[in-house]
Amino acid sequence: MFSERTLYIVATPIGNRDDLSARAIEILQQVDRIYAEDTRHSLPLLRHHGIDTRTLALHEHNEESRIRMVIDHLQTGASAALITDAGTPLISDPGFRLVRACQREAVRVSPVPGPCAVTAALSVCGLPTDRFQFVGFPPARSGARKSWLQPLSQLAHTLVIYESPHRIVECLTDIAETVGGMRPMTLARELTKRFETVLHGTVAEVLEAVQADANQQRGEFVLVLGSVSTIPDEMPEMSVTVDLDKTILVLLKHLPVKSVARCTAELCGVTRKQAYDRALELQRR
Repeated sequence: MFSERTLYIVATPIGNRDDLSARAIEILQQVDRIYAEDTRHSLPLLRHHGIDTRTLALHEHNEESRIRMVIDHLQTGASAALITDAGTPLISDPGFRLVRACQREAVRVSPVPGPCAVTAALSVCGLPTDRFQFVGFPPARSGARKSWLQPLSQLAHTLVIYESPHRIVECLTDIAETVGGMRPMTLARELTKRFETVLHGTVAEVLEAVQADANQQRGEFVLVLGSVSTIPDEMPEMSVTVDLDKTILVLLKHLPVKSVARCTAELCGVTRKQAYDRALELQRR
C-alpha cells in the first residue's frame, strides 16, 4: 500500500528492463520525486515503463549535502523513491547515510524488493547458499587485494565478490595465487543482459577461459567463490552458458552473415535477429 511521508527504496533491473516489478512501477509513478544515482542512466528505464516522475540525482558525491533537502521534502507529507543504476539500492551503492538520517528523524523507509546481482549470481552458481558473505569490490591494487583475500580464503562459507572489467584478469590471478587454483568458482558476467555469460569451474579454469577470450573481459562481473571446505569434484565440468561473440567470429571466417546468424542462433540459444545484428557489428569492427 502506498503511503505519504515515506522514502521507498526501489530495486531496479540489473540488465533486462522488463525485470522491473509491477509494484515498483506503481510506486515510481506515484511518488513526488525519484532520487537516482545517475539520472542519465535511469531516465531511459523510467520512460520505457511510462514513468514521468520528477527525477533528481543523488550519488556518493552529493548524498551528504542533499540529505536535509530530502528529509525536509518528506516531512511536508510528500513521498520519494531512491533508485540506483542497477539492482537494489545500498548494496555497494550510495544511500545508507540518507536511510540512517530518515530513521533518526522518524521518517518512514520502506523497501520495494527486486533484482540484485548478488542473489542472481548465487541462484545459478551451484555452490552452497545456506550461508554466504557478500564482500563487495576488492582493492584496486594487487598487493592490497591479496592481503584482503587472505583472511577470506579460510572462511567456511561461500563468498560473493564484485569486479570491474578492467581488473577482472588481475583479480582472478590474485584469487588463484591467494586462495588456490582448485577452489570452485562461478563467474557471472552481464547477468540478464543480451550477452550474459556464466562460467563454472575451478578458479584456474575460469581464469584460463577469461584470459583466452577478450569478450569475457567485458561487462560487469559477479564472482561466487566456494568455501575452503567445498570439494572440487562436486562441481560440474567447465561450461559456458553463452559465448556468442567467439562463435560468430569463428563462423564469419567461413560463412556469409545470414548463415552465421542461423548457426549461431542454434548453437547459442539466441534469436536469429540477435545473432545477425551482432554479426554485422563484429564484421564492421
